[in-house]
Order: sequence, then C-alpha cells, then structure tokens
Amino acid sequence: MFQVEKINIEVKTAIHAHPSVMEAAVVGYPDDRWGEIVKAFVVLKPVAQPLPAEELISFCRERITRFKVTRLIEYILALPKSGTGKIMKQVLKQRSHQ
Repeated sequence: MFQVEKINIEVKTAIHAHPSVMEAAVVGYPDDRWGEIVKAFVVLKPVAQPLPAEELISFCRERITRFKVTRLIEYILALPKSGTGKIMKQVLKQRSHQ
C-alpha cells in the first residue's frame, strides 16, 4: 500500500520549487489500485499566470521519482489554517472526498 504521509515533504518541496506556487499541501486520496495516491492543493502567487495542472505535474516529474508525483491537483485561493497558522489537512481531506 502506497502511503502518502511518508513522501509528503518531498512532494511539497517539488511543488514549492515552481516559481508560480505560493503554498501547497499534500493529502492522501483513496485509489483502488494503490490504496492511496497523492492529491495536492495549490495556491498560486497573486501575480502568477494561470498554471495548467499538466505543466506542474511535468515540473514535479523532473524533480522526484515518477511514482511519487501527484496526478491530482486542485487550485484554491487559500489553504485552511488553524489559529496558529498550521495547515488543516483534515479539512482538505474532507474537501477532496466531496
């Protein structure tokens, strides 16, 4: 079974390396074949041009092992955060299952 939490930092680092990305969070998404795959929630910089998901996926493939690269990207305006500024991954997981 593929476990997303073990590669979270590596995937986020690859996504953050793109010049158009301001913030990103990675969560597990259920998959029949692998058990779980990577889903990324991405916030673009305010002055960034639109970034097609395919372009960001290709960018990540150049930086990390192919099986770790996210195939699901959802662009959002802001990541949900707690009062202390920590990303609320449970909210993102709930959102991805709707």
